[in-house]
Amino acid sequence: QVQPVESGGGSVQAGGSLKLSCAASGYRYSRNCMAWFRQVPGKEREGVALIHVGGSTFYADSVKDRFTISQDYAKNTVYLQMNTLKPQDPAVYHCAAGSSNPGYGGTWSWAGCDFRYWGQGTQVTVSS
Repeated sequence: QVQPVESGGGSVQAGGSLKLSCAASGYRYSRNCMAWFRQVPGKEREGVALIHVGGSTFYADSVKDRFTISQDYAKNTVYLQMNTLKPQDPAVYHCAAGSSNPGYGGTWSWAGCDFRYWGQGTQVTVSS
């Protein structure tokens, strides 16, 4: 069982930065994908950034060149550095753990991975 736990959300002015963290035990083994999603009430969940255990990454077009996903193996932690935050970025940001292995199964699929384990989320607010 994996329980991702997010931290680092908060309020920032447009153009500012925030760094989110997600601690998830067991990530590097059967679960080889970690990702950040965001959701605004009334809208569909949106994939933001993904990282494979091998280090390859994938970003949504809306955050390319502004957000960076990274991982610390020793701490079983994945980070999302968010720079140049815009008024369209506020949301609850969720961390998810999953796998690219065929047949893994999950509740959401994105960028070649199926995600089964989800964190509770952390709120990001951007003021203009």
